Amino acid sequence: MVIGSEPGDGSSDSSGGWSVARGLVVKTLVLIGGALVLKRLTKSTTRWDHARLVSRSISGEKFSKDQAARDPDHYFNIRMVTCPAAEMVDGSKVLYFEQAFWRTPQKPFRQRFYMVKPCSKELKCDVELSSYAIRDAEEYKNFCDRSKDQRPLPEEVIGDIAEHLTTIHLRRCERGKRCLYEGSTAPGSFPNLWNGAAYCTSELSILKNNEIHAWDRGYDGDGNQVSFSTLTQSL
Repeated sequence: MVIGSEPGDGSSDSSGGWSVARGLVVKTLVLIGGALVLKRLTKSTTRWDHARLVSRSISGEKFSKDQAARDPDHYFNIRMVTCPAAEMVDGSKVLYFEQAFWRTPQKPFRQRFYMVKPCSKELKCDVELSSYAIRDAEEYKNFCDRSKDQRPLPEEVIGDIAEHLTTIHLRRCERGKRCLYEGSTAPGSFPNLWNGAAYCTSELSILKNNEIHAWDRGYDGDGNQVSFSTLTQSL
């Protein structure tokens, strides 16, 4: 019985009916909200969404200290830093990349431009990650550590993109795997004379925990593997 009502006056039925109606309204709103969330979560990812996610994932400062700690006889703690540098007219992102020993970050031993863009439709991949030499690398040392007004301008960056070095074709990892994207260069895709090699291949995995795993393998002219290196870097 509802307080303040008399038996048989209909107040109890009206109140019960209102409670049922209110419950239906709440359930309907929950269902609508759930449908909207589900639609947002299941919305198809565009080719440019993949490219933007790869750019964000490889940007920032990362170190190989964990790898160096596990095997100090073969690995060093390497600092890797990557940041946006320019954008091409087709929307491709140009990133500046450098590696240095963590104790001497002001002296990078490797500098590159990365270009990130969606794979063309005929390729079975989601993102192309290409590396390029820098025309005047000395001018770009510690590019990411400088304030923006101390960096070369985007149009200067585009003008300083030199020869193409490698391209890795990345695909979104299957659900349940640790990685976000993984891929490799085409077999025999770039020449390299390191340790008697005639050419090298590179593999790359971008993990969900912001780690980057890279493998480089060198092969002689007969296809025999003659060198191998691996690098694991994380925030």
